[in-house]
Amino acid sequence: MSVYWFALVSGALSAQAVPVPPLPFLQTPPAPEPQEAEDEEIVVQATRSGRRLSDEPLRVEVLDREEIEEKILMRPGNIAMMLSETSGLRVQVTAPAIGAANIRVQGLDGRFTQLLADGLPLYGGQASSLGLLQIPPTDLGRVEVIKGSVSALYGASALGGVINLVSRRPEDAPMAEVLFNATTRDGQDATAYVSAPVGRGFGASLTGGWHRQAVQDLDADGWIDIPGYDRWTIRPRLFWEGESGARLFLTAGTMAETRRGGTLPGSTTPDGGAFALRQRSERHDLGLSASAPVAEGTTLSVRGAATVQDHRHLYGNVDERDRHDTLFGEVSIAGGTDGTSWVGGVAYQRDDYHSRTFPVFDYRYQVPGAFAQIEQRIVPQLILAGSARLDFHNRFGTRFSPRLSLLWKPGGWTIRASSGRGYYAPTPFVEEIEAAGLSRLEPLGTLKAETAATTTLDIGYARGAWEANATLFGSTLSNATELLPIAPDRVRLVNLASDTRVRGLETLLRWRRGEIVTTANYVFTDASEADAATSVRRAKALTPRHTAGLVTMWEREDWHRVGLEVYYTGIQRLEDDPYRTRSRPYVEIGLLAEKTLGRVKLFVNAENILNVRQTRYDPILRRARAPDGRWTVDAWAPTEGFVLNGGIRLRLGSGG
Repeated sequence: MSVYWFALVSGALSAQAVPVPPLPFLQTPPAPEPQEAEDEEIVVQATRSGRRLSDEPLRVEVLDREEIEEKILMRPGNIAMMLSETSGLRVQVTAPAIGAANIRVQGLDGRFTQLLADGLPLYGGQASSLGLLQIPPTDLGRVEVIKGSVSALYGASALGGVINLVSRRPEDAPMAEVLFNATTRDGQDATAYVSAPVGRGFGASLTGGWHRQAVQDLDADGWIDIPGYDRWTIRPRLFWEGESGARLFLTAGTMAETRRGGTLPGSTTPDGGAFALRQRSERHDLGLSASAPVAEGTTLSVRGAATVQDHRHLYGNVDERDRHDTLFGEVSIAGGTDGTSWVGGVAYQRDDYHSRTFPVFDYRYQVPGAFAQIEQRIVPQLILAGSARLDFHNRFGTRFSPRLSLLWKPGGWTIRASSGRGYYAPTPFVEEIEAAGLSRLEPLGTLKAETAATTTLDIGYARGAWEANATLFGSTLSNATELLPIAPDRVRLVNLASDTRVRGLETLLRWRRGEIVTTANYVFTDASEADAATSVRRAKALTPRHTAGLVTMWEREDWHRVGLEVYYTGIQRLEDDPYRTRSRPYVEIGLLAEKTLGRVKLFVNAENILNVRQTRYDPILRRARAPDGRWTVDAWAPTEGFVLNGGIRLRLGSGG
């Protein structure tokens, strides 16, 4: 009974994309189905169409709960590893001095990726590079990934793609899960998840976590190679579904973190001075999603979110304090008939940035807009979809973002083609500035909006135990922003005169047989850009042309699971690195085992068994401070080396 009341008290305020899926405890449990049938029953949230995954013209990759649970055992504190092992996604460390990272989708910079929670921008309209590392995966039910411009649905922040984190739904009985984890690098995690139905169509959940990492200087040069942090998070959710089909979903979230990097006490940088790096972060958010039928086959939906983020950065002797606010609201109506589905609506988003230290960089972006989408089944094997959005940006004017998609399923084949355009409203926060702060950046002046056209052709085939997929992708980015050094201690943000071009191929092969699932993938990426100073074309930095992975997972009732992972990362061009101009290729190997003993699960995970570490080749610390203010080179390889972690998971209650 205590679990019941704990979940009920926790259920204040959470958000979700439209339409809200039915709650599991309000439905008759379905009979077990083959994996293929289960996939077909997934209704994707991020596309707004309400179609099953198998009928989506726009390709959506879904990580289910089983895959998420595997990654929780490897990195319980954040979602970085879970996303980095998805084909076409690369989690790029943007600030090794403080441990920040962002998500690059098919070669495009991380600032172009929109990170959503249940369809809402709860991590801000433009999530910072630390946002990715401050989200625990404990309460995720699945992850939806759309690659390529989705500005037609989500506006300026989705130029490169969307990652939608979908929360777990309460089961048909109270349940609780707790996890304790520790690493050989002196890191600790403790997380808890509680959920319960609470009567009259209501359900509630509560997730909380505490995470800690001690500072580590692995090469004994006085510079912290693994930044330390202390972080806690809490998120309650409340769900409701009425007999008429009306639904409501509310959430609230709070996170606080302190990070530490730079020089160790008593150590100095090459210029003879100490350089401390600190960042304190607080984020508070509220979210709401509601829908109700208003006529036969027609649903009215309302969504809203508000996020406040306060930061205090210390870069040596410069103390920067700032605040990021996001306010979002949307009203839409959706419906359909046999073979046709449509949705249309209006939205408003406001992104504010206020710096107490450098107010010259303050901005307020206000963007009212309207969007529409229609999908038409031409014949049983052919579906066409079109979507468009018209934004009225207070700074960058009227912006039109269209997208067209096609799905054709001849026989056992699945063919998808999609093309779209979008835009991004530039801010001061490119990767280098997030790593070094604003103190050396010139006032922005007049910048143009960054725009991109993206195209994908996806071909899939499944038969028996085999599944194969190949995706050709291409992006052309215009007016890309880049830092240009103008003095030994000053930089300016400029639009590149020439386009940035990304072309590539993703391939995936999966084999299932009994208790064993093996997945292999290979990605080829050809990305080029113009040098900001000379306009000479060159390969895009920190973008390997070749990456590959092989994962084998063996699951048995007595062991639950044993897994082996092997990943290859090819050569990358390096920019402004005093030690080398090209990285070395490397291979990472991981091994995971989990043993089930009733309601208790014991796990151990060995990550990067070969102990690949950038500081084994070159120092992270520069010989001299860069014009933008950074003391570290770019991270082109792992910085932690071999890490062994292990712990215990405990499940309580009778929930399924």
